[in-house]
Amino acid sequence: MTGTPEAPSSARHLVVVGGGMVAQRLVEALRDRDTAGSWRITVLAEEPRRPYDRVALTSWFSGRSAEDLTLGDPQLWHDPLVTLVRGDAVTGIDRTARTVTTASGRTERYDHLVLATGSSAWVPPIEGADLPGVFVYRTLDDVAAIRGYVEDLASRTAGPVRGAVLGGGLLGLEAAGALKALGAQPTVLQFGTHLMSAQVDLGGGEALRRLINGLGIGVRLHAETTRLRAHRRGGVGRLDLADGGRVDADVVVVAAGVRPRDELARAAGLPIGARGGVVVDDTCLTDDPAVSAVGEVACIQGACLGLVAPGYAMAEVTADRLLGGAARFPGADTATKLKLAGVDVASFGDAFATTPGALEIVWADPVGGVYKKLVLSDDARTLLGGVLVGDASAYASLRPMLGRELPGDPGAYLLPEGGAGAPDLELPDDAGVCSCNNVSAGAIRHAVTEGGCTDLGAVKACTKAGTSCGSCLPLVKKLVTTELEKLGVTVSTALCEHFALSRAQLYDAVRVAGVRSFSEVVARFGTRAAGRGCDICKPAVASILATTAPAHVLEGERATLQDTNDHVMANLQKDGSYSVVPRIPGGEVTPEGLIAIGQVAQEFGLYTKITGGQRIDLFGARIDQLPVIWGKLVDAGFESGHAYGKSLRTVKSCVGSTWCRFGVQDSVALAVMLELRYRGLRSPHKIKLGVSGCARECAEARGKDVGVIATDKGWNVYVGGNGGFTPRHAKLLAEDLDTETLVRTIDRFLLYYVRTADRLQRTAPWIEEVEGGLEGVRAVVMDDSLGIAADLDAQMALHVEEYEDEWRATLDDPEKLRRFAAFVNAPTEPDPSLAYVPERGQARPATAEERAAALRGEPVLVAGSTLEVR
Repeated sequence: MTGTPEAPSSARHLVVVGGGMVAQRLVEALRDRDTAGSWRITVLAEEPRRPYDRVALTSWFSGRSAEDLTLGDPQLWHDPLVTLVRGDAVTGIDRTARTVTTASGRTERYDHLVLATGSSAWVPPIEGADLPGVFVYRTLDDVAAIRGYVEDLASRTAGPVRGAVLGGGLLGLEAAGALKALGAQPTVLQFGTHLMSAQVDLGGGEALRRLINGLGIGVRLHAETTRLRAHRRGGVGRLDLADGGRVDADVVVVAAGVRPRDELARAAGLPIGARGGVVVDDTCLTDDPAVSAVGEVACIQGACLGLVAPGYAMAEVTADRLLGGAARFPGADTATKLKLAGVDVASFGDAFATTPGALEIVWADPVGGVYKKLVLSDDARTLLGGVLVGDASAYASLRPMLGRELPGDPGAYLLPEGGAGAPDLELPDDAGVCSCNNVSAGAIRHAVTEGGCTDLGAVKACTKAGTSCGSCLPLVKKLVTTELEKLGVTVSTALCEHFALSRAQLYDAVRVAGVRSFSEVVARFGTRAAGRGCDICKPAVASILATTAPAHVLEGERATLQDTNDHVMANLQKDGSYSVVPRIPGGEVTPEGLIAIGQVAQEFGLYTKITGGQRIDLFGARIDQLPVIWGKLVDAGFESGHAYGKSLRTVKSCVGSTWCRFGVQDSVALAVMLELRYRGLRSPHKIKLGVSGCARECAEARGKDVGVIATDKGWNVYVGGNGGFTPRHAKLLAEDLDTETLVRTIDRFLLYYVRTADRLQRTAPWIEEVEGGLEGVRAVVMDDSLGIAADLDAQMALHVEEYEDEWRATLDDPEKLRRFAAFVNAPTEPDPSLAYVPERGQARPATAEERAAALRGEPVLVAGSTLEVR
């Protein structure tokens, strides 16, 4: 149990039965709006974990942890008015006493009760369905059991594990993808004529079948399973079909549908729908005014809805009603969008053209694996629905237009990019844009015009649009830009007043023109106000030139472009001293190396600390000491760690298979190789990498810009993990790569980021905003969709070839060494303002009070009094 109930005595008690996605949304919505604290909430969950994203269950097989799937802000469950009880199922409801009882004997009295028990997987009454190796696909426990079974089977058998999935709907395809991710050979058995028959038509289903086959997943249509037979080694072994055929399978996943979990409501005497589910009205109330039902267990408007978006709408309605509002269920948004290993499928509105007089416009490219259909009113003007298979890029724009007239030729919306092009859609204010969070176009516009939001991030924070599945983000961004332009706000992508180009545009211009200095860049691409540049454009141009025309950062004119830290190749500290960070590739260091660093720290009285990137930071160096310190470090075999630059910082690693009994790959060797390959690579922001030798992820690689995690077959690579103010987990880019392919993939990812990101933009927001998002990045990096892969490869090869240690080169150049003096007119004089006091056996900067004490004659160690000075 989490949370500490400290509700005011007047607060009424809301009990929520069920701890799924809709329950979480209800609690979140109620706490957001109930500022007076009129309700305290107790959530009784059957599962032993916080609410998680069931829609993303398949991603658990590609490296996401159970914690990654957790929904919402964890602080919600620490709210004093919220109590989450986990692992304690409700067993009975006493409507007269207004109490519920749990399996542990706990009794909760309620003022209002909400049933959010969801649904359970339906298993057809087939002989053998209870054999070992037969699973359903509904919860984290289900998918964990499937994984354990398949991995155990794979370790005991010589050949590949054969899988079968009963059901070719949304869940069935997700399950097939999961089996494929586990290395099994899955076959989907669909009873009907085509896949996803509840969402797409026959033409779309056929296109989908070809795409699914292309993933290495078999599909059998009109396949009715009559019996599951055991294998002689135990467990399921094959399926018999009604047509006399058979399918051999070592593991079977049943995804044949769901049934509402309405047993508690039935026992409590609440009305139940003809096909199950607790009957509720449009306010989500049962015939008991003290009991509501939301989500998949609710039978609303005559049906139980197995999608999360209608459940969220019910949660919002219930929260509003509990607070005295008048909200009503607006009707189900049954729009569906699925992405399975790169296969896009979307369905919305009247996808089957059942509206009298409806017209269908279809565009298909069987070779390219694309099928698109729009359903229109009989005058071909009003959009009624659509099906998109293979290319669902138009989904975000078209779905909000349901029931509205489409401007221009409807067929233009189906043509591929590069064709005639679809007209711009002017969404009405009430058009829903983010169905996950029920955000309309009007709400987004209001956030810009009245809420003072001036960019995508601010609008997301204000409205929550795009913060769940993210599929609407391109449309949200377009709306924000349009509104800003209407307000007369010029949405400029210019780097600064000195360059009218964005950083990405300037990068391409510099690269193509082959210019090598800031003066040339200004002369060729600057504005009239270009002059000598500013603190924005000068470091940005320096960073661009570092990869298009590599040279030392202090070489000639480039020295004047650098930020403070780059200018002295050290990190300025609060007291005016600097820190020194030698590179320790992969965190691997010899005893001799440690001794050398220790001797330098001891000789110069430097404070030492282990960093989060598995290296050693030496603090308290004066500017005049930097060359001497680096001379000793270079002699000991160290080189610059670039802790001062917008460049590669570290590649963190675990000990991997060399020492760890769980490791499956040599993570240290790979981390060392990657760090040596990308050292010195200048970029729009700092870059960090991580390599873990197994799925236990001890290197925390998914918190890095590029994270690599070992598998039995090779390496999975994740991108876009960031720490800082807005931490992000990295997302899977590719899996089971051999080392050569992995390195080539990282090469291209990093340079594509270097070329196209904005100034000071980290990889996570860059992936969010770059054309096509993560899929677009994957297409460029893995499939060479822009035809630039060879160019990226050549550029990285040049970087590796041209690399030189900046500090070693500086020590060999008397002109560069002249920069390292405390005073221009007295270069041999150390800075007397630095003062230190001992603490825990090391020196730290003296405080103002301690400096005053020194002036009074009390003992304070002042730097420079006994230390070597160049």
